Amino acid sequence: MLADNLNPLLESLIPELRESLLRSVQLWEEKTDPSFHYPEKLLASMGQVWLASSFVTESCIRNPAILKDLVITEDLFSAYKENVYAEKLAGLGIQSDAELIIELRRFRRREMVRIAWRDLAGWAELNETLVELTWLAESCIQYALNYLYQQATAISGIPVLIDGSPQQIVVLGMGKLGAWELDFSSDIDLIFAFAEDGVLNDRKQTTYGEFFTKICRKLVKVLDEVTVDGFVFRTDIRLRPFGDSGPIIMTFDGMENYYLTQAREWERYAMIKARQVAGDPKTGPQLMAMLKPFVYRRYIDYGAFEELRNLKYMITQELQRKDRLDNIKLGPGGIREIEFIGQAFQLIRGGQEKSLQIRGILEVLRKLLDLNLIRQDDADRLIYAYQFLRKVENHIQEYQDKQTHDLPTDQSIQFILAKSMGYAEWSGFKTDLDNVRKAVHEVFDQVFSLSKQDKKNLDADSAWSANKDDVDLVETLRALGFQQGEDILNTIKDFKSSAAIRRLTTKGAGVIDRLMPQLMETVQAVKNPDETFKRILTLFEAVAGRNVYLSLLSENPEALAQLVKLSAASPWICDYLSLYPILFDELMDPQRLYDPLKKPDLLRELNRMLVDVEQDDTEQVMMKLRQFKHLNELRVAAADIMEIIPIMVVSDYLTYIAEVLLEKSLEISWLELTQKHGLPPGTDNEYLGFGILAFGKLGGIELGYGSDLDLVFLYSCNDNQANTNGLKPITCSQFYGRLGQKVMHMLNTRMLSGILYEVDMRLRPSGNSGLLVTPVNTYEDYLRNNAWTWEHQALVRGRFITGDPKIKTEYEQIRKRILTLHRDTVVLKTDVRDMREKMRENLVSKNSGLFDLKQGKGGIVDIEFIVQFAILNFASKHESLVTYTDNIRLLEGLSDCGYLAEADAEELKRVYCRYRDFGHKQALQGKRPEISNTEFIEERATVNRLWHDLMD
Repeated sequence: MLADNLNPLLESLIPELRESLLRSVQLWEEKTDPSFHYPEKLLASMGQVWLASSFVTESCIRNPAILKDLVITEDLFSAYKENVYAEKLAGLGIQSDAELIIELRRFRRREMVRIAWRDLAGWAELNETLVELTWLAESCIQYALNYLYQQATAISGIPVLIDGSPQQIVVLGMGKLGAWELDFSSDIDLIFAFAEDGVLNDRKQTTYGEFFTKICRKLVKVLDEVTVDGFVFRTDIRLRPFGDSGPIIMTFDGMENYYLTQAREWERYAMIKARQVAGDPKTGPQLMAMLKPFVYRRYIDYGAFEELRNLKYMITQELQRKDRLDNIKLGPGGIREIEFIGQAFQLIRGGQEKSLQIRGILEVLRKLLDLNLIRQDDADRLIYAYQFLRKVENHIQEYQDKQTHDLPTDQSIQFILAKSMGYAEWSGFKTDLDNVRKAVHEVFDQVFSLSKQDKKNLDADSAWSANKDDVDLVETLRALGFQQGEDILNTIKDFKSSAAIRRLTTKGAGVIDRLMPQLMETVQAVKNPDETFKRILTLFEAVAGRNVYLSLLSENPEALAQLVKLSAASPWICDYLSLYPILFDELMDPQRLYDPLKKPDLLRELNRMLVDVEQDDTEQVMMKLRQFKHLNELRVAAADIMEIIPIMVVSDYLTYIAEVLLEKSLEISWLELTQKHGLPPGTDNEYLGFGILAFGKLGGIELGYGSDLDLVFLYSCNDNQANTNGLKPITCSQFYGRLGQKVMHMLNTRMLSGILYEVDMRLRPSGNSGLLVTPVNTYEDYLRNNAWTWEHQALVRGRFITGDPKIKTEYEQIRKRILTLHRDTVVLKTDVRDMREKMRENLVSKNSGLFDLKQGKGGIVDIEFIVQFAILNFASKHESLVTYTDNIRLLEGLSDCGYLAEADAEELKRVYCRYRDFGHKQALQGKRPEISNTEFIEERATVNRLWHDLMD
């Protein structure tokens, strides 16, 4: 007897369950041919499956052919491939609506028995179960839709697109259906749409909208209606625009208008997993592309935290009201909390980080780990918990094929669930389940800052809400730690009455109301709370129109603390963030914020930022280049302000940023131009025949904040009139001229995100009156025969940055030959002195009480001119002097060759670094490089002494 094979299981059961299982076996044997062959694998699993699922048991007893067919075809013993369901449905040969309704339900029952059996027997991994349930739903939807469409078009005609091709509806699957994560007894959430409206050529002149609405109504009925054979899938269409009060189907234009103008925040969340699951393969991708900007905002959107937190709060309140907190989907630590964690990051960052525009929650969690947005231990806990909870969910539903997520309260069913999960009894299972849910809720609480929401400083809250008279408010502000209570109160009043704050939406005002008390508390941690508070309010006023950035600070106390710390040290930070608020996100990660990248890492980061940008989308490329510059300049400034890196390294980092951007700008410009016009003769993507030279601060590896770039473009071409080899050929001289223009366009075009760099091209041959790009074969002749002495001075700091390696070699040889020319010392000294006096007359500050750090007597430029004179005067005897372009190593070289005493060289290096360090600090305070005449007395005296000794 079959029951004999179940003895080990039967012995472990309570009498009630043992008798129930034996009755089921007896009924099965009464209805089954005794000759039926039971494979060993089937016998080994039959008891545990029938115990765990009355749905499977009843289905098999009611119709033994289901199980027999699954065994004979061996479908029960193997996983399906994606197209299997569609192929099986294609063989049904449906002839009528009634037959469609019957056969789909029978098909569904057979396949659900198979899926449940494989899951409960332990033959299928979780992913197989979820994906096959999704494939089953998709196949049933598509099959039913195809049938109904064919029937309708046979009567009324075919709706067509504007190009004359047939038009079908697009069916979007929402939620778990869209993410290939369907649970066993899940309903399916569908939204219907069609591309273009029109009128059918039938007797009634039926509009496409009316035509497709009838199809959608029939489709829902076919899938959802409960008959003696059951249902196919419970179908919910309430997530459509306007919900129950809206039309069943809308045009793409109607959908776009709704989501742009009327959709609520929770609908963004609902759309994350949306996917076309059936319908028109031609127009479906158009709809998905149209919806993407609604879901994924271009900016970092921290407002999503508050929206999802409120949604979760409402769900919890409803569960408490119904005493259903043991709901493993919606309750504390349940599946929904895991999904909210992943989807919060998707809504916040998905517009910027395209790799997050995915649907499956496990894939999202792994991507968040890759992006260092969640910790490894949190990711591991959430992934394990999700798999555990989804398995529990399926087993709960497989018991009776009911759409429930509540843990059973009946002791017998509790035992069955525990047994199906591999536990000997309920208490052990429940303990592990509680621990899993607790771990999930801890991460959820951490991500959504739930435990922090009710912790308020009452004084700060009172000071902001102004619920006292002014005298009391001033005292409250002083008690908080502000030094000038009355002044701060006036600042708060001015802020509240400013146009930017008065224009805030209700949502934006709510963010400000939460943030301001936090700010009042946080600024007390710095030495200058009053000044810091004022600086930050000015910043808040500047960015108030985009309250998502204020939400970021409200949601992340660490980010607010970083802003306060940096703003206390430098107003530059607030000014910079007000110009480029997208950088607020950098405050989230102090480790990254204070760790500027070296050049190889910068290049990797820039390539990563550009990977999802279409190469021909020049505007988007330029925006990304600017974003890259701003965020990396912010990192350097933050590390500089906190004195984590010394002055020499500050300039190195700023120089690296500029070099990487020049390399990328040239690369992009070259590819864009060669795609259109082809390659000049003898060139390829490495040997471009083009190079960029840098002079001044970039050439000398001494770039500062806000420095412009002194550039010269060189090109090499044997025949200027030779054509490029593309479809639209142009001459080489035209090509390289346009290449120079494109690079300039990349660098100095003013966009909403600013410019990359101000570029000065006046150091090219003949200055502004010369050609934008210079043939390398004429460059040396110009320098030798036509250049002024000051142009040779500039060459001392001239450095090849990027381009053709052959031009680099040729340029460096030219530079060496020009700098090592023999010069008349007296003439040279006179030229250098005269140029210095001219500069001082035109550029030095007119305020006699201030010392101009750069142009003043004994300042930076005097040191640079001493160095440049010495190099030009002595390089003919000491060629090693032209090796470097930065003043520090040039001074070392001059000391090594005996021109400068070692002590004098060291003193000039020290003074030069002190000047530059102070200049950087002044820039970060928003001030000019000037200081009282009573400062730097010793340093100026040193420079003046050496100037007198060497130049007079």
